[in-house]
Amino acid sequence: TMPLSRHTGQIPESNWTLGFREMTEPWKGAVGCLGVAVFFAMTIGIISWQALEQSPEEWVLRGRDGGMLWERRRGALPPPPRDHCWHDGRQFCYSWEEDAELRLSLEPPAAPGTECYGVRWTPLRPDVTLKDCFSMANVSWYGGPSIRAQRWPLNGAESPAQPFVSGDLGANPDGFGPVLDRYFLGSTGVTVTVAPDVPLLLSLESHRHFCLETPAGRAEPLRYQICIGTDVAAAHRHMGNPPAGPARTRPDTALLGSPLWRYRGPEGSAAKIKRGLRSLVRRLKRHGLQEGVVALGERGTAVLAAAERVPAERRKRQDLAPVEPLQLSITLSPYASITSPLFLQSLHQREVAGYWLSRQPRPGSSLIPLLTTWKGQLCARLNVTSEAALAWYLARARSLRHALGATFVIFEGVEGNSFLEQGVPPPSELAGDGYTRVLAAALATLGNGTIVSAGASSSHLPLFIQMTPLRSDWSHAGLKGLIPSVLHYSLLGYNFFIPDTVGGSLAGDSTGDPELFVRWLQVVTFLPVMAFGSPPWLCCDSWVLNLTHQCIQRHRDFVVPLLLKYSQEWQSLGHPIFRPAWWLSPTDPTAFTIEDEFLIGDEVLVAPITEKGQTRRDVFLPGEGHLWLDTNSARVFDGGTILRNYSASLAEVPVFVK
Repeated sequence: TMPLSRHTGQIPESNWTLGFREMTEPWKGAVGCLGVAVFFAMTIGIISWQALEQSPEEWVLRGRDGGMLWERRRGALPPPPRDHCWHDGRQFCYSWEEDAELRLSLEPPAAPGTECYGVRWTPLRPDVTLKDCFSMANVSWYGGPSIRAQRWPLNGAESPAQPFVSGDLGANPDGFGPVLDRYFLGSTGVTVTVAPDVPLLLSLESHRHFCLETPAGRAEPLRYQICIGTDVAAAHRHMGNPPAGPARTRPDTALLGSPLWRYRGPEGSAAKIKRGLRSLVRRLKRHGLQEGVVALGERGTAVLAAAERVPAERRKRQDLAPVEPLQLSITLSPYASITSPLFLQSLHQREVAGYWLSRQPRPGSSLIPLLTTWKGQLCARLNVTSEAALAWYLARARSLRHALGATFVIFEGVEGNSFLEQGVPPPSELAGDGYTRVLAAALATLGNGTIVSAGASSSHLPLFIQMTPLRSDWSHAGLKGLIPSVLHYSLLGYNFFIPDTVGGSLAGDSTGDPELFVRWLQVVTFLPVMAFGSPPWLCCDSWVLNLTHQCIQRHRDFVVPLLLKYSQEWQSLGHPIFRPAWWLSPTDPTAFTIEDEFLIGDEVLVAPITEKGQTRRDVFLPGEGHLWLDTNSARVFDGGTILRNYSASLAEVPVFVK
């Protein structure tokens, strides 16, 4: 073992080592450190203790049904000193003078064959910083945050210590992305789940470790639970999205079979937008693509909304005509520009002033709006702690959806903590990702045609999640990061997502590259929604247009029925719909680092090309003892094997059915 050592105050260094039984992977382990290195045996949950002031004999803390018992390895020493709760056989406490206290507790198992331990570090002085690190050496980790260039597993990611809060990667590329969870899953079958009320900072040091810590100067306890299962898949089934959690509800599955076309036309006036929408629909019809959804952005939605001056009860669905026979989606956000009539009105009307997030006022003083930047403008943000503000916002969204004839509504800007960004203490209900949780729950009441830009403890709600925009290139910030993002979202329970547009929506070094468009198209064919920014006839020739037709039909006929089938399993058991290779090969180290393949349920394996200029790739077929049929060639192969240099021409994507 290679323990990490971190020192805080005058805490003496101690070592926590392991007693291992025979395992298929001799390097199994996880590291935690706060002036100590904590190693949990992944299969039997043994903790060994050896303090520097003690003799070299070691004592092993074993979790048993009857409680936690010390057993000596050699010699005849009493149990370790300073145990303040040894009268309770299910807990162990240790303190370092006036610096910090550690409390370990044996928790009720999540399932048979699983062991769980509660870990609580309590600083005894404000200047003590708590930091526990978990090794990435020979352990692959999943879950946690989304990042700009997503990795699967997280081992290749790099991030300084920063608050574990969802964010906008466009505004802060080095921060955490819009979908995250305080849940980490190790390939050795261990899960680490941080308590929701802990003010958490997370750091990622590529291929070394990730660390959990609390803010300095606040004397906040660090609390998390470690559970150990038989393997990585079993651990996630029991701990990741347990069946006993909130009831899971699907969003509007009609969107699954509908390609989404993003409107990129003129937005200078309502008349120009309507003409642009009609022009887009005419071209889609001309190319045989007359089904799906036309998505209008936030600016276009605001222009059309401003043109709607009549009262809501007198509005008619006259604006549906520009996109028929397609459907329309509109885009809103919880932000209001400080130059908007609504915000200016709130400065003079006390009943409206509370609609925006504000700094905590001094007694007797007026509310001061907490201003932030959104899409380059100084804005106020909706106060989701105000019932009146939420009711007004939801009513406005319903009214606008009806007036414009929209079937779906996209809400951007759901992520982030505006107080944290400004260095202002937030209200308790908006600490961490409280804003995202509260707003997502409110938006879910609008119906299952709602799409949001972030997820935090909201995977059970009937919402689609709009994935982070990607660059138009072959890097992990572009196409290569798409499948890792799919696996990350689905692992955390967000199975109904809308990927970025085919080819990427952010300018990159391969913008307009037909090969990139085709390889991207082949991936999204097997995802919930196919989204397009640049239509295929603008970037490519007629062959690509015909391929787009084929992919849309394949998505509708082959993929959507699979998604509906496995969404029932997600609702009842919490299993991800899009699964990594290790789901069927949970003890095969080869499966732990595969980031360019994914399973749909247990029966379809998709292994696309994500490297420029390549027409061959290695394909790992998971599940020893299974047989896999290549849908292109009808050849059958054994599971648990690797197909070397498997052919995949530009017109093909390797897809195998179990």
